[in-house]
Amino acid sequence: MRITVNGEDREFPAPITVAALLDDLGLDTRKIAVERNLEIVRRSAFGDTALIEGDKLEIVHFIGGGADDGAVAVKAKADDSWTVAARRLTSRLIVGTGKYKDYAQNAAALEASGAEIVTVAVRRVNVTDPGAPMLTDYIDPKKYIYLPNTAGCYTAQDALRTLRLAREAGGWDLVKLEVLGDQKTLYPNMVETLAAAEVLIAEGFQVMVYCNDDPIMAKRLEELGCCAIMPLGAPIGSGLGIQNPVQIRMIVENANVPVVVDAGVGTASDAAIAMELGCDGVLMNTAIAEAKDPVLMARAMKHAVESGRLAYRAGRMPKKLYADPSSPLGGLI
Repeated sequence: MRITVNGEDREFPAPITVAALLDDLGLDTRKIAVERNLEIVRRSAFGDTALIEGDKLEIVHFIGGGADDGAVAVKAKADDSWTVAARRLTSRLIVGTGKYKDYAQNAAALEASGAEIVTVAVRRVNVTDPGAPMLTDYIDPKKYIYLPNTAGCYTAQDALRTLRLAREAGGWDLVKLEVLGDQKTLYPNMVETLAAAEVLIAEGFQVMVYCNDDPIMAKRLEELGCCAIMPLGAPIGSGLGIQNPVQIRMIVENANVPVVVDAGVGTASDAAIAMELGCDGVLMNTAIAEAKDPVLMARAMKHAVESGRLAYRAGRMPKKLYADPSSPLGGLI
């Protein structure tokens, strides 16, 4: 019997169920999701779902997309937690899992960052090498909050399909929605983003949404029911830093849900600026993964986010046009 598995025609003995096929391929059913002819097969139904000639299966899993503090820092973090989708967090840094040289380096950088949320992409399982390492072997989904994203999706329909598979694979309903406009800019397609967000929210997903830095559009996404707004600081992977701080600040001032700068951070000062603008968090991947020393950069980003947040809470001094002496002039000799 001929069945298409992840785009490749393969022969299997008939009759055969999904469970038997997965066993034949040597795949761990706890780490994957299966789609049959564009319909998700629930894990509980693997053994009862018989396959027939011509069936098309997609088997996916999560891939890399994308303790030295003193008592003062620990206390500051404890006093300044934040909440997204009813999840209380102490770290305001969210990191991705792409572009690392291997999963081990990814895991080490994640540990150094102190992040509690990690974004993950959804890609086909390599059914020709079922024993190949998987992200879940290095980054424990019981220790970190997995945030499935729709990286690489250019239509609302593709994003919906990806996140439905992600929920089936891991049971997570907190997701990051990004629908891209073109490959050159990776700028968000807001028409498709709105359409996908509306369907996902209706289906019970908790949507953190990547968007442009438009305060009006950000408010529209919040009103639609998104649990966090994620305006770009600059194009994805550019490292240019925040290009429109005025608009980011306006989004923050108008929002009643968390605002997380997503994309464009290049170094620690960029992350600090985002936090000084009042953002609730910063999401980054390339800035850490493509640093000469990703683990050291992850540690730098951790401190930058914490320092920027402290500066925001402290309230910066007003800017002045002329000098103002620090020492009092009274009693001058």
